[in-house]
Amino acid sequence: MTHLLVRKPPPPTRMGDTALPDNGWPADRIDTENAHSARIYDYILGGKDYYPADQEAGDAMAREWPALPVHMRANRDWMNRAVRWLAEEAGMRQFLDIGTGIPTSPNLHEIAQAVAPESRVVYVDNDPIVLTLSQGLLASAPEGRTSYIEADFRDPAAILDAPELRETLDLDQPVALTVIAIVHFMLDADDAVGVVRRLLEPLPSGSYLAMSIGTAEFAPDEVGRVAREYAARNMPMRLRTIDEAHEFFEGLQLVEPGIVQVHKWHPDGTGEQGIRDEDIAMYGAVARKP
Repeated sequence: MTHLLVRKPPPPTRMGDTALPDNGWPADRIDTENAHSARIYDYILGGKDYYPADQEAGDAMAREWPALPVHMRANRDWMNRAVRWLAEEAGMRQFLDIGTGIPTSPNLHEIAQAVAPESRVVYVDNDPIVLTLSQGLLASAPEGRTSYIEADFRDPAAILDAPELRETLDLDQPVALTVIAIVHFMLDADDAVGVVRRLLEPLPSGSYLAMSIGTAEFAPDEVGRVAREYAARNMPMRLRTIDEAHEFFEGLQLVEPGIVQVHKWHPDGTGEQGIRDEDIAMYGAVARKP
């Protein structure tokens, strides 16, 4: 049975509204005046859960790098393929998804449960709007289970100690840890590598890590301009080289083809054709914990 952690919210506010309706969380927790990375992503992907500030930011970024929508769609497509591979090929039935973002169908649990309905998923995010919209993340298949933890990626103890995690996942069995399109918002002081290792530490042998990692190595000028647009809106970025990406996977067994641009990881022919390398600013990889 689905494990609901929040009350069912009313229909979410759409672009142009000034505050979300009362749903049990203070309206002033949601900053509608300043752009937010998850809502910019939603806007560029054609979603509907964003505000004028997010639209303005997304438009400005796309002017600096017209390939930005291609890049973001490729990252989303990679997530779909990686989760499907984890469920089908690696036999994963438990997932811990960090930095979930605004629900966009298919969500991770929908992909995993399409392969194995008994799959269990814990979603983690610290954005109030994601919590508000999280009903879509909790609509599990009856054989499986989903739950949501409101916590900051920078505080792995808050995630690992959350009762929702232990109630949903069996840490004596392998878990797929997914950290998708988030570490480029963690600066050096945040120690992203250390945080990922701390999250992996209690997971048993046979668990997996799936990550996508922002980089400027293929279009440095264009991606650099996009990063400056983010920074101007108080969202500084830390883009990484291939060598820095490898640091996240030290001690793990990388699945072929290793760390590659997301459109080159297990392409299935549905969305990767015609994509140029310079249009993708994200590495993707999946690795097994021995």
